[in-house]
Amino acid sequence: MHMFFCFLEQYVVTLNVKNNGTKPVHFTYYTPLHWLRYFTLKDEHKVTKTNPLSLQPGDSYEIHVHFCCSLVGFYPATLAFEFKPDLQASTTFHIVRFFEAQCLTSLGRELAPIAPYKPRSLPAWTPDTNCLIVDGERPEGYQPSVNTLLNTIYNKCNSCLIVMLYAATLFFFYIYIFRRTVLESPLSWENYFEKFQLLLFLEELQMEVDIRRYNIPNKDRDHAIMIRDPVNKKLLIMEVPGVSENRPSVLRGDKLLVYPAGEKQVKYCGYVHSVQLDSVKLGFDSKLLDSFVDYMKFHVEFTINRVTLRLQHRAAELANQYRLEKVLFPTAPTFVSGQTVLPKLKLFDWKLERNPEQYQAVQHIVAGTSKPAPYLVFGPPGTGKTVTLVEAIKQIEKTQASYHILACAPSNSAADLLCRKILEHVDEHKVFRLYASSRDPKAVPDRLKACSNLVGECYIFPPKEKLMEYKILVTTLLTAGRLVTGGIPAGHFTHVFVDEAGHAVETECLVPLAGLLNAESGQVVLAGDPKQLGPILRSPFALKYGMGVSLLERMMNGFSLYQKDEGVFNNRYVTKLLRNYRSHPAILKIPNELFYDGELQVCADEILRNSYCRWEHLPQKVGSVEEFQGQERRVIIVSTVRSSPNYLEIDKQFSLGFVKNEKRFNVAVTRAKALLIVVGNPRVLNADPTWARYVSGGYKCKSRIIPDNIYQFILTFILIVFSSHFNFNSQLLDPEWRNDL
Repeated sequence: MHMFFCFLEQYVVTLNVKNNGTKPVHFTYYTPLHWLRYFTLKDEHKVTKTNPLSLQPGDSYEIHVHFCCSLVGFYPATLAFEFKPDLQASTTFHIVRFFEAQCLTSLGRELAPIAPYKPRSLPAWTPDTNCLIVDGERPEGYQPSVNTLLNTIYNKCNSCLIVMLYAATLFFFYIYIFRRTVLESPLSWENYFEKFQLLLFLEELQMEVDIRRYNIPNKDRDHAIMIRDPVNKKLLIMEVPGVSENRPSVLRGDKLLVYPAGEKQVKYCGYVHSVQLDSVKLGFDSKLLDSFVDYMKFHVEFTINRVTLRLQHRAAELANQYRLEKVLFPTAPTFVSGQTVLPKLKLFDWKLERNPEQYQAVQHIVAGTSKPAPYLVFGPPGTGKTVTLVEAIKQIEKTQASYHILACAPSNSAADLLCRKILEHVDEHKVFRLYASSRDPKAVPDRLKACSNLVGECYIFPPKEKLMEYKILVTTLLTAGRLVTGGIPAGHFTHVFVDEAGHAVETECLVPLAGLLNAESGQVVLAGDPKQLGPILRSPFALKYGMGVSLLERMMNGFSLYQKDEGVFNNRYVTKLLRNYRSHPAILKIPNELFYDGELQVCADEILRNSYCRWEHLPQKVGSVEEFQGQERRVIIVSTVRSSPNYLEIDKQFSLGFVKNEKRFNVAVTRAKALLIVVGNPRVLNADPTWARYVSGGYKCKSRIIPDNIYQFILTFILIVFSSHFNFNSQLLDPEWRNDL
């Protein structure tokens, strides 16, 4: 492999063809295996099959490769060389060589990495002597959870941590060796709790390992420094690079352990009061504050917040206790008495009345036709899943006398969107937005403050009697666990809505159901798109054994009542929204054909979707994804990152990047309304069949027909090229930690 760099100018590299054998050979031909747009090959003798060159033992011959390009990028090439021992015989042999050119600007060269990326390594483990852990100062209004109380043992001495790490290691081997049969068995009602319990333990063990990679000291930093907060002298500010990218995730109320460099007798537990761009404000006990001076050096240990995992463990257990089998493993009734009469509704959003799929979905949800099975609103990008759910909530509030609705989403931003849309037509005194203590008060939208549990800068949690007076409660999936803890009885909520259900782990979706829903009379509504990104997990074992499949996707793929019968869905249980109100037809075309059976209809505003079609810088029409799922923009620029094909299979194996990941591709290219710009290497993208459909004809490039003789020559080398062995370095990027409760 040869590689050379060009700085926006012509560059020449010389290749030597040398006869290292003991007999003469004839150099008869050489050619690239694909058209090289920016390369020119020259040799003095102008070797061809009709003009071969004899190479005696020890002779060498130069071929000059000229590279000239004004476009920054990466350019691979493959050269094939043909030789004959005897010109009179038909026997030939071939040699293939690979080389790469990279065109850089001087600035690009200056900003280039100085070393290959290496994932964060685990810090070396050294046994610690027993030490005292001094608890810190929690944020104002922050209520300690059950998890905090259960972790008091951990705060006694550091030797307990060592015991816990040993126990965790042994527990992992116990799960993987002795309970592997359960993990490998298909999910069923009989093994439901046990399998998800094991999967959650596997995920937690991986989290415990991963969070230690951020401990300080590490390979990047010998220590951390802190300074006093100039506004609140009781808080200390510590720089945490990567916290803005949730690497690691640090939320309000989380805790870190710090101790002065060189001292291990006492560790101080600091609680996070607020998270800044690349720093956190921490509350410590006065024992540290009294002796603290700015720029003191500390060692830092990060901890995981087990609240989310404990809530999911409990939900899986309660699912069995409250007999949710008919909800989680639904079956169509063997006999349906008569045809369900659907209510005639006057919708708040009049545009939905012109959309038959949305209108019938609202009708079926209001009528409860699917009970006890969940009703699914399967919505491809931009088809109005959220507005359909919101309209159904408003219609229930309008038409039913006895109702209580719990509306949830995986993230705070999605839950806020639900609440804002509900308040457009529902009295705010009937609606309550319940936040977790970890939510930054500054992130709460002004419109929602009056109907939320945020009072000033603190969160309050009303008694259950007060909460039960509200007709509509809006929370994240995990915060709904507080309602169970608070003792709200099962069956209080007549309807539970989950938006963006495809983006949540199944046990997260269980939290608002198990302990709150009456399995026989309650109505569950799930909205989302299983063709878009699923849950974010850290454990490869949890992914391997099915935890990456959301409840929505499992329902769509595993139960006949949610699947097409003779090409049609049963609207009693599921509605597929078909009308796309977001994107230009060219942006929608490929995802529609690949993922949605070609059924999507373009309904976006014509002026808006065409607003960039005549943009002077637009080539002829090519067209951090998780955060944009469920969102839209007028213009989207997508960087596909990869410029080398060497890592594509690694990307596929570990679900990195856009290439080899259909769901990430689908989300990435369906966010745009009017203009989608993709920045990438077309040669790399064409290696993936999904991207190849998108790239074809979408970028500026002159076409060229390969002559028949060269085409035959290329076919000769297919076996050689594809049987070559490459050594790839596995570069696992640090996954983003979740930043929402």
